[in-house]
Amino acid sequence: MTLGVGLLGIMAALPQELGDLVDAMRLAGNVRTETIGRREYHVGTAHGVPCVATLARVGKVAAAATASALIHVFGVEAIVFTGVAGGVRKDVRVGDIVIGDTLMQHDLDASPLFPRFEVPLLGMARFAANAALSEALANACTAFLADEHAALEARFGVHPPRLHRGMIVSGDRFVSSHAEVNALRAALPEALAVEMEGAAIAQICYEHEVPCAVVRTVSDTADAEAPESFLEFLHALGGAYSSGILRRFLAAKA
Repeated sequence: MTLGVGLLGIMAALPQELGDLVDAMRLAGNVRTETIGRREYHVGTAHGVPCVATLARVGKVAAAATASALIHVFGVEAIVFTGVAGGVRKDVRVGDIVIGDTLMQHDLDASPLFPRFEVPLLGMARFAANAALSEALANACTAFLADEHAALEARFGVHPPRLHRGMIVSGDRFVSSHAEVNALRAALPEALAVEMEGAAIAQICYEHEVPCAVVRTVSDTADAEAPESFLEFLHALGGAYSSGILRRFLAAKA
């Protein structure tokens, strides 16, 4: 890869969020599948790039365990996480894409022993994604939105999807009420989107000096309509977004 990394780990929480990646790997040639910790890790090549693709499952513990296996068992040199998220900032709408330049855990609070949001003993709350990986993902997202502009505009009407970059927050709770999302906005006004895995992966990658990046498609706005919107978007468009973005990202780096 031109980014200077070899074997790339690609993660998602749910099957739809990996899109057609594993199928693309199988079309490219032999794929070796290993089962570790009840997770299947698919080792092969996708769009010309050596990859290990896997489902982390949902939540911070699951994501951290999966990222650790990718690093220590398979020796990946970088990790990319793809999936859906709830929009937090008011201008982040369903269908938009968010790249996490920084990630933090919105539900971590060891105060008064440590400041709210700070990871104990690390002395930090925010973890930066790798700039080169994030820029490559941004280019892929921009190309995806441009190529699919007509179809996306037909679906989303007067608000065709846009790309945002900034802070993504993670927590072990599906945010699904106006009160919860308003509390997030008040506590973390920089937050663009909320999900359940990204900051845990960013912490693991920071601790092991492995580059990482997180891209999320907005499936809902983290309010009372979130459960229905999330499921509808996940099944109708989640795979299309992930497949389109990953294909362009990997093809540009092969």
